Amino acid sequence: MSIEHSRLRGRARGMTTIAALSAAVMFAGLSVASAQPAEPTEPTDSAVPSATALPATISEDGTEVIPPEGSEAERPKAEEQGIEKPDIADASPARVTDDPETETVGYGPEQKNFLAGFLYSIVKPDVAPPGANDWNCKPTEEHPNPVVLLHGTWENAYNNFARISPALKAEGYCVFAPNTGDKDSSALGHVKALRGTGPITESAKEIAFYIDAVLERTGAEQVDIVGHSQGSLASRQYMRFEGGADPSDPSKNKVGKIVSLGGSNHGTTLVGIGTLGRTINNLGLNVLGLVGAVAGPAASDQVIDSDLIKALTAGGDTERGVDYTAIATRFDEVVTPFRTTFLEAGPDATVNNVLLQDGCGIDLSDHLSMSVSPRSIGYIKNALDPEGFPVSEVPCVWNAPVTGG
Repeated sequence: MSIEHSRLRGRARGMTTIAALSAAVMFAGLSVASAQPAEPTEPTDSAVPSATALPATISEDGTEVIPPEGSEAERPKAEEQGIEKPDIADASPARVTDDPETETVGYGPEQKNFLAGFLYSIVKPDVAPPGANDWNCKPTEEHPNPVVLLHGTWENAYNNFARISPALKAEGYCVFAPNTGDKDSSALGHVKALRGTGPITESAKEIAFYIDAVLERTGAEQVDIVGHSQGSLASRQYMRFEGGADPSDPSKNKVGKIVSLGGSNHGTTLVGIGTLGRTINNLGLNVLGLVGAVAGPAASDQVIDSDLIKALTAGGDTERGVDYTAIATRFDEVVTPFRTTFLEAGPDATVNNVLLQDGCGIDLSDHLSMSVSPRSIGYIKNALDPEGFPVSEVPCVWNAPVTGG
């Protein structure tokens, strides 16, 4: 680890309390109804309904985000799925390491149910998704770019990609999945399975350090990125401000393709962040008891019109020489309005905006379960290798909200 990287780590630790309190203030003071999202590129389906930002309210004590009445259906509970909740007291503390090669230890099982994967990671927060983080993997001629998977807010490498990672490994890719944004920003103590809480600017630095390590060990010239939710936004921060892209010579970009899965690319309304928190509450973890301190700076970074969103929007959605695919679900209750996930192509870049329900009404994926959707995985494979996995092979199968198949 470089001296500069160590210095940045130390600075982040010293600002933890300030960042958490600042997030609380931002959450209490944001006016969602007046926030205006950037205008993204529309999908090709003219039947997509118009989505607008719903107003949310804050409880009198400032500790809870309250959605509009009747806007949220009953969320699945673990016991209703036949899944035993882990005892939080038995959760292992996550390891703290700045060595990319020891970022994860061991592997968890493949999961087709997001809820099961989420609960598994509570007691085993350091496992990698199956197929990922083999530092002896060498890319093939067919798939020369390693794939780096970037998780979302309050998620981790395992629970976010326990189905996607083995699917890509089976296709012959070298797959890597770091845990980011968790060092000092979580107020949940030893429940370190909830990562992605730190400032996205700092997570982007972690991503830069990690990708450099992947390139060095694999000998690849570029990686491709698949980012879910915050992972997509963090990848864009990395590309623009942390050396991922070279605007003067795109042939020197460190990334060839970016696949955004429910990415908070133009931010989300406060009701979306609150919905994610309430969903995790229903899984047995209180992440809304102290909204700002627990949510972490990453949550406020993703609210529409945050400073981070404005800075990225000012330079356009894309980087020269990069191919983008933005996958959305009509039933996304976290990135709201769901159309804000779509991207608009700038100079020398391509964008393919995809809605899971286009031609497939039985995929009911929401923000969480889209990461275990066979249709999502099909579109990811197509985005990474359009010739080897044509769009005609993308399946259309049923996938439930929150839990998945």
